[in-house]
Formats: sequence, structure tokens, C-alpha cells
Amino acid sequence: MSCNSCGTGDSAPGGCKNHGTCGTSGCNKLTVFDWLANMELPEGQEQFPYVEVRFKNSRKEFFHNHENLPLKIGDVVATQAATGHDVGIVTLTGELVRVQMKRKRVKPDSEEVLQIYRIADQNDVDKWKEARNREDEMKIKAREIAIRLKLKMKISDIEFQGDGSKATFFYTADQRVDFRELIREYAGTFRTRIEMRQIGLRQEAARLGGIGSCGRELCCSTWLTDFRSVTTSAARYQNLSLNPQKLAGQCGKLKCCLNYELDSYLDALSTFPKQNQKLYTEKGVALCQKVDIFKGLMWYCYDGEWMNWHTLTIEQVHEIVAKNKAKEKVAGIEEYARELVIEEKVSFENVVGQDSLTRFDNKSGGGKNKRKKRRNNRNKKKAPAGNAPAAKTAAKTSSKPASNGGQNKPNKPRRNKRRAPKGGNNNNEKK
Repeated sequence: MSCNSCGTGDSAPGGCKNHGTCGTSGCNKLTVFDWLANMELPEGQEQFPYVEVRFKNSRKEFFHNHENLPLKIGDVVATQAATGHDVGIVTLTGELVRVQMKRKRVKPDSEEVLQIYRIADQNDVDKWKEARNREDEMKIKAREIAIRLKLKMKISDIEFQGDGSKATFFYTADQRVDFRELIREYAGTFRTRIEMRQIGLRQEAARLGGIGSCGRELCCSTWLTDFRSVTTSAARYQNLSLNPQKLAGQCGKLKCCLNYELDSYLDALSTFPKQNQKLYTEKGVALCQKVDIFKGLMWYCYDGEWMNWHTLTIEQVHEIVAKNKAKEKVAGIEEYARELVIEEKVSFENVVGQDSLTRFDNKSGGGKNKRKKRRNNRNKKKAPAGNAPAAKTAAKTSSKPASNGGQNKPNKPRRNKRRAPKGGNNNNEKK
């Protein structure tokens, strides 16, 4: 996913001109809001000489601005690389970079922090764009070569260095892959230095991006930076069905969002009795079947009567458990369930009457009613004005079979009268 409206041209971001801070979520991947941007530094304090630079997709690194270039967010810069130079976009400057480096445990004086050469000129941007345009075509050929060599791996993405001198191939594989022959093929085909880098399935989804089942862009490709482990117990605590197709994300792993509300559920469940707690009554042992965390209700049924559920509040369950611990049995859970009166609040009311999907369907018998109405109206027109009720009764009696020994005359079958043609060719008129 990328923001096309904020593409880089003429050594500066184009499109909405927001220097990479627009809200389209394409060009601001993993962007940190600089809330210190409008604040001045105290007197005598110099600006922190390090900046954060983003490269393709979500790769970010810190660089030393040793020449004190006047950099701002959105500037395209040429940075130092292991060999040659790379081109990226400045995403953070100032004191927040110090905080980010501390959070990611990157020491400013370490060797991994490289330098910024210059603000990218037009020649750098042209080389960068030319290299980026080769990536899609190379990815297709690279996959074909890997399939031809029968390697069990998947080429996920290709990232060119800014000067076009090196291409990094990101791949996923379940097992260790011997790709020495593959690198020879790639180097001979693409005529550049090749670097192979294995990534996990979650890193692959974060690099490629996509739309989740919620309809929004993937969390891992927009703002989520740490991939914490997700287990099926998170779904159990939230009373979700253990359906792998619904619980798995695009990476095939459990969705990261299962952890977002887990702490709230655990806090709410701390006041609930244990779900494996049995209630001992004179009628038998009651077992928990269902829990509603938001309403504070629990459903119990007797052992063997699995279809008859009784609703109890957590206070009632605590009371029964306390009596059981005192070796006292209650008469039955039905008495507690009778005391409980649940007031159903109407959260939605259909005042328009147009929410039914079957409102346009023909109701059964609608055609018969229409024909009956039409026949009654026809009888009203035929009958004289003062005898309308008599005509109505006659119409009713005529439609039913005679019950008084056949005194009423049966209805005669209707004859279809032929209409005279409009041209006036009636033989009777001629005679």
C-alpha cells in the first residue's frame, strides 16, 4: 500500500504537499507525530544532530546529521550505506529522535548509526526512481527462477538501494534453503549485487500491507511495531469461537488485535466465579454453560438437563458457592432465577418500517385478495343504489354451494363473448 498522491518528484514529495504527514495512511507508515515541532529549544541548547529516515515500506534507520543540514520531515536525503549510498525520506527530527533511539536501544555513538551525505539532488532521485521501477518486473522473474530450481521458498519483496547497485530479496521459507545456485542465477540475470534476507510471515504482511477483516489497513503495516505472541487463550477469555479462519490474519497467524482488549476482559473476569465451579443443590449438581461479561450474568443447567438453562447473576452464584463451602445445599437454582428480572432495554426501534429485506416480496394470497376486491367492486356497480347490501349478500351466497336442498340456482359458467373487430366487418350489421 502506498500513497500515489504523495509521490516523489523533483527531489521533493508531491501530491498533497504535506511532506509525508498526510492522513492517507500510505505515505506515513509508522509515522511518529512530532508534538515538539512548534516548541523552541532552551537557550544555549543545540538541536539533536540525528534524524530518522524511512526507506521502502516500513524500514526505518537513524542517521547522524554531522554537517547540520537544515532537514525537515519529508526531505529526500542521500544516506551512507555499506557500499555506495541509499536514498530515503526524513520522517523525524529533533528531540523526539533522541527518545526513539533510547526506546529502540540505539546508541548515538555506535557504528551502526551511519551519516547523511546530502539532500538528494535530481540525479539521485532519477536513479532512485529508475531502480524502483525495476522491482516489480524483477520480482516476477525471481519467482520463476526459484520455481524452476525447485526451491521451497517464496520471494515476497525486492528492495533496491538508492543508487541501484544492490538489490535485497526478502523471502519466506519454512525450512533452511540452499540458495547458492539461486544467487548465481539472479546475479547473471539482473546484473547487480544480490542480498538474500529471510523474514517471517508477520514481517511479510507488514511489508506488503493489505486490508484486514475489519475494513481498515493492517495494523502491522501502519502503526504496530512490536509483534507480541498471540495465543488461543486470548480468544477463550473473550468468549470467541475457536474458528481458525476467523481468528487468523492475512499472515496466517492469530490476529494481533486479539491482544488489544485482553486486559479489560481479564479484569472483568477477576470478579466472576470460576467457570468450572459446580453448584451443589438438592436437585443435583449445576454446571456453568455460558458467561456474559458485560451484563454480569452466568447460565447454569443441571447435570443431564442440558437444554434447560437458568440465568444467575454473579452475586447469586457467589452466594450459592459460599453456602456450598459451608456444606449447605440450596433447594435449587430455579428460585434464584425466578428472583432475577432482566429489563430489556430497547436500543433500536424500527420507526420507519423499511428495514425488512422481504418488504418487497409478494405476500401469499395477495393476488386472491385483489381479485376478490375487484369482483366486489364490480357487483356494487351492477346493483342498484338502494339494494347494495342485498347484492353483497347475493354475491356471498352465490360463491358457496347451496346448503338448503339445492333451492338456489347454481352459478352458470361464464361465456367469453367475442368482441367485434374495430374495422367494422361485422356480418350482422351488413345484413
